[in-house]
Amino acid sequence: MKHVKNAGLYAVLIAGAVVSLLPFVTIIFISLKPARGLFATPMWFPPLAPTLENYISLFSGTEFARYFGVTIVVMLLSTAGQVIFSTLAAYAFARMEFWGRDIIFWAFLSTLMVPNVVTLIPLFLVAKELGLVNTILGVAGPYILGTPFGIFLARQFFLGIPSEILDAGRLDGANELKLFWRIVVPMSQPVLVTLTIIAAVLSWNNFLWPLIIGGTPNSTVLTVGIANLSGMVAPAYGPIAAAAVAVIFPILVLFIFFQRRILASIAMSGLK
Repeated sequence: MKHVKNAGLYAVLIAGAVVSLLPFVTIIFISLKPARGLFATPMWFPPLAPTLENYISLFSGTEFARYFGVTIVVMLLSTAGQVIFSTLAAYAFARMEFWGRDIIFWAFLSTLMVPNVVTLIPLFLVAKELGLVNTILGVAGPYILGTPFGIFLARQFFLGIPSEILDAGRLDGANELKLFWRIVVPMSQPVLVTLTIIAAVLSWNNFLWPLIIGGTPNSTVLTVGIANLSGMVAPAYGPIAAAAVAVIFPILVLFIFFQRRILASIAMSGLK
């Protein structure tokens, strides 16, 4: 009876894995099929004569290479900004005493309940007044100075640092900035890695804000670029599939090399 139950469990898990992986395998197969033979076999069948012509066409005949560079710059800016400013704000909320600290923190955290689409128009108007429309800084701007989630995540970790360690640093004459840089940061590597991974992945996959604020090749990210390819009158399915594979590949490499950290970050952040 136990073997039958285990067999049924494995069958369900295998079926779930197939359903989850089939779209990714299919998009890889499509990207390797020549344009003339794209519909010669079902989409999920492997190509009879694999070719890289879709990738060559993508990088030589479109602005995709530029989109790739823009996305990397935006990811670096937004990730670095989130890690630096979110941790600084989190330290202030966790370890510094000032009037209205908790009220300000919970009011700031409550913005997590507000859908992003509600703030798009005010953000766009602010960016327009600052001259940031169609710029890389405009795309990364709303995330550079920290996010409520990043501040909350770092604050909860900082609250677990023993107060005795910080008090000892104060007795030695260290100010709050030295305490943060020389004591808190070295002790907070797990949460810093977690925040970096989450911020990088979210920035890489971001679509709605870059779609609104960017409109030129120098401010278009990969997700918007793929949407532009898909919206053509006669979409080229092969290059679109190649673009999707190219977008997935860096995240896949990130997961392969940092899978333990990523799983730890999921557990720490409480994401499902």
